[in-house]
Amino acid sequence: MPALKADLHCHSTASDGTLPPEQLAARAKANGVALWSLTDHDVLDGQRRAAAAAAACGLDYLCGVEVSVSFAGQTVHIVGLGIDPDNDALTAGLADTRAGRDRRAREMSDGLAAAGFEGGYDGACALAGNPQMVTRTHFARWLVVQGVCADTHEVFRRFLVRGKPGYVPQQWATLHDAVAWIRGAGGVAVIAHPARYRYSASEEWALFEAFAGYGGRGVEVLTPSHTTAEAEKYAGLAREFALLASCGSDFHSPGESRVELGSLPPLPAGLTPVWAELHARVRRA
Repeated sequence: MPALKADLHCHSTASDGTLPPEQLAARAKANGVALWSLTDHDVLDGQRRAAAAAAACGLDYLCGVEVSVSFAGQTVHIVGLGIDPDNDALTAGLADTRAGRDRRAREMSDGLAAAGFEGGYDGACALAGNPQMVTRTHFARWLVVQGVCADTHEVFRRFLVRGKPGYVPQQWATLHDAVAWIRGAGGVAVIAHPARYRYSASEEWALFEAFAGYGGRGVEVLTPSHTTAEAEKYAGLAREFALLASCGSDFHSPGESRVELGSLPPLPAGLTPVWAELHARVRRA
């Protein structure tokens, strides 16, 4: 496959990003991206705008989504690339997945209030572009605005991970269902940023084995969450499980995200990129 500068993981105001799809498309194009995908959490609201903006600025586009999944006691994210955003089973499944977000947000607010930080729910909602998609990131931004922490990374460490006051576990979609929705919508399912999950070696193997068994086809090898050694590790697992390799900045916001849209290096040699199976699903500029 010829080299291609792709960024297949980022977020807009439809979920927990701070830029609308139009600005993300322009940013990707300005940074030399040739193939782009907007992959908001559990929602497809930004897809038509993203596709139209990509076409307007001469950028090839893949419709995308990032599905929240519960597996072995942790939250795992599965990216769907090349999906049909009008697929009934996918839209219904995502609606069910979103249903518990408001309850979770209120419980997170209660936990922060018990730690001395009142008003979290209203504050997070005020920062959410989509009121149905209040996430931990919105609470993190609210605590930064309140002056409690210097940045959102500090908020997550102090308040929003397991064992901290604002952490609330959530039962998301099953791995089987998420992969089935994505495949049923004509897309390719990809494990997002696998190094972020705190699995033992045997648990991680079980994740990859189950994912591949259900028809999952790819893994993010290059992502800001991965060190060079971790990228090499997941390149090896891609080869071992015959998975396609994907890459994405996981960009959320200027000044907040670890890296800029389109700033990742090329995929390691010897891997088959995920776009090799998605020619027919690319919306050409």
